[in-house]
Amino acid sequence: MKKILKYGFIAFLVIGGLFAAAYFVKSNAKSPVVYETETPFTASIEQKTVATGKVIPEDEVNIKPQISGIIEKIYLEEGDKVKAGALIAKVKVVPNEQTLNSARGRVRNAQISLNNSKIEYDRNKTLFDRGVVSSQDFNNIKLAYDQAKQELENAQSDLRIIREGSAGGSSIANTNIRATVSGTVLEIPVKEGDQVIQSNNFNDGTTIATIADLGKMIFEGKVDEAEVGKLKIGMPLKISLGAIQNKEFDAELKFVAPKGNEEQGAVQFKIEGDVYLDEDFFIRAGYSANASLVLEKKEDIMVIKEALLQFDKETDKPYVEVEVGDQKFERKDIEIGISDGINVEIVSGLTKEDKVKVWNKTEPVKNETADNQ
Repeated sequence: MKKILKYGFIAFLVIGGLFAAAYFVKSNAKSPVVYETETPFTASIEQKTVATGKVIPEDEVNIKPQISGIIEKIYLEEGDKVKAGALIAKVKVVPNEQTLNSARGRVRNAQISLNNSKIEYDRNKTLFDRGVVSSQDFNNIKLAYDQAKQELENAQSDLRIIREGSAGGSSIANTNIRATVSGTVLEIPVKEGDQVIQSNNFNDGTTIATIADLGKMIFEGKVDEAEVGKLKIGMPLKISLGAIQNKEFDAELKFVAPKGNEEQGAVQFKIEGDVYLDEDFFIRAGYSANASLVLEKKEDIMVIKEALLQFDKETDKPYVEVEVGDQKFERKDIEIGISDGINVEIVSGLTKEDKVKVWNKTEPVKNETADNQ
């Protein structure tokens, strides 16, 4: 009885092992992979790069006051079109007390000097008429008198400038802020009541308004150092704006910076290009833009899909596998040229009759539920 149980247990283990092996083989069985092939073909390739940047006016002019004071009135708004000489704002002069007091003191001193010179002049003129004083002495006294009168006029003019902003007694010349160029008012960063400072050797002064001609726009962007060597002045650009969909503007490269700036570990070079505007579209200053540049172009060359390339792990040189028999392939080292990210130029190593292995083809995922059914 014990032998029967023993042999029965062994038979159970053997049968169970066979079932397990059969299930394992079935679940892991794979159909043999059949690789497809593709042949080289003729096509044209453009190697492009994209520079990000913005569209800005070619020239922007900052209007600054000729005198310090407070903005009394603003006559224009941002977006208004103006001509040179148009009135933008009016500044009310607020004189500095110390400067004003000093100017008043100068006027009083000049008046005292003039009074003294006049007394001396009148006394010597009477003597000169009698022939007592020589002509030379009288001329010197008259010169001193004339100089005293001029000094008083200068002091009074300086006092008027400090008080009113103009030596002529009218502040129109300096307190009326006018446009120096024709264009569109891009920005008025001040408001009525703001204090402004005049432009001088020690201070840029307060900007009253910024004016630019929106009919002359340029693209300003940056390119990587790996591509800047391929740029040439006069190259055509295609400008696309984020604010205007499905529209490209032609442009021409006019400037490439001689010095780059490091940004986030990469050296970037500034470029500029003249944008040819379309009258049907209004371009605002500061629109974000992308410029597409064709760095290199070749037509009617032999190419293959870039996905067919393989690279040697040691030398990093490209190669492909070419069919030499039924699903039999051998390696061929090749030399490649330019690429557009989809197709790559074949310089040497292949002919148009070669069948190149599609090595990275993915197998379709089986539906396990359907198989179980």
